[in-house]
Amino acid sequence: MTETVLDGVKRASGLSIALGVLMILVGMIAICAPLIAGVVIVYVIAWTAIFNGGAQLVYGFRAHSGGRLVLEVLLGLLYIVAGIYILLHPAGGLVALTLIIASFLLVYGVVALVLAFQMRPHPGWGWVLFDAIITILLGCLLWVHWPNNSEWVIGTLVGISFIASGVSRLMLSLAVRKLAAKAA
Repeated sequence: MTETVLDGVKRASGLSIALGVLMILVGMIAICAPLIAGVVIVYVIAWTAIFNGGAQLVYGFRAHSGGRLVLEVLLGLLYIVAGIYILLHPAGGLVALTLIIASFLLVYGVVALVLAFQMRPHPGWGWVLFDAIITILLGCLLWVHWPNNSEWVIGTLVGISFIASGVSRLMLSLAVRKLAAKAA
């Protein structure tokens, strides 16, 4: 490998290592304060819906006319109203989000599982498999206990998922860095 490519790999793996450590720290904070983490997640999603609705309105008025304009405006308003509703009712948003997060974790876990087997036998593939298995188990756990534990489960499970993803990213980045060092 050329020196430029190796420098790029080292720089990218360094950023990935930092992101892995940050993900682990955020996961630990979420586990220590699960209700607060869950409410923060609900607020982030609510504000994202509101901003998305605003962008949808701008897009509709700039890019469409007639029937398409009406549909784009209605969709934008729906996003805004849903976001405001969630901001005003965070407990209900947390219960609904529990179901959404369960679905996300299951889909993410399956995709990571496929990725792990596609990466096999390259170094670090086992860590991606580890991430996939943990994430699928967490998604299933969410579904089984919903809605009774929605107050704490989002923050806790997302925290665990962040830690597992952070560890797998960290270990995979270290493996890439080690390979780059051998190639030098």
